[in-house]
Amino acid sequence: MIKAMVFDLDGTLVQTERLKALSYARAAVELCPFGRSQDALDTLTEAEVMEAFKEVVGLSRREVAKSPIQRFALEEASRLRMAEFGVDTPWQAFVQVRMRFYDAMLADPEVLRNNQWAHNVSLLHQARQTGCKVGLATMSRCHQAQRVLEILNLKDAFDFVATRDDVERSKPDPEIYQLVAQELGVAPGECLVIEDSPSGVKAALAAGMHVVAVTTPFTRESLHQASLLQAGHIVDDPSKLAQVIEHVISHHAAGIAARGLAPEQEGARA
Repeated sequence: MIKAMVFDLDGTLVQTERLKALSYARAAVELCPFGRSQDALDTLTEAEVMEAFKEVVGLSRREVAKSPIQRFALEEASRLRMAEFGVDTPWQAFVQVRMRFYDAMLADPEVLRNNQWAHNVSLLHQARQTGCKVGLATMSRCHQAQRVLEILNLKDAFDFVATRDDVERSKPDPEIYQLVAQELGVAPGECLVIEDSPSGVKAALAAGMHVVAVTTPFTRESLHQASLLQAGHIVDDPSKLAQVIEHVISHHAAGIAARGLAPEQEGARA
């Protein structure tokens, strides 16, 4: 049986992917006068950069930063800011420009509260009410994750929280999900993970866990194209989330019964 539900944070409980996209967009627009034609018709817009961000969700910060630099011809503009930030490459300078915008958004509690994914947060509370163990596996740093959880009144909602500071390797490596299972005292095969990105789904699957992916505007296309999960385990419509979760849990229980195993035996095999 499913004994634990493990949530991702960024993009799953809160729309930080949208905020990240917006921060990259505002940084690109700030640098735009030095990187593109001065023709008014060639003005870079935030919407244009945010649309391009969909292609790099889940990649490393270096890869994410280099993408708009190349696409929107911002290398020279970024290079001119290197000395200001004491960095060695244009992409690092671009990241520093972008972080000013992102930090300002995270510093505003109202911004975070207004960017919760209500359907996933509701599922988290429902899991706790049923007595299911609840974990968090996020690639955010500990201080960032704790701030977000405190603002969203979720600081005490988890039985165990694992962050980027707790593991050597980031998603899609399964290390962080393996750690959560160990600390919760639950076998991987008894864990159901709620994720929003292909890299997170890959990590959970590699850890031997069941996964439901709840898509966002930034990950919907990539999740379907990746073909990591059967279609019934990918949720595009939040109103169907509870139904999908119920199906996955009941299907898992039926599978155990069909094999004639007691729940504790299944956990030992997982």
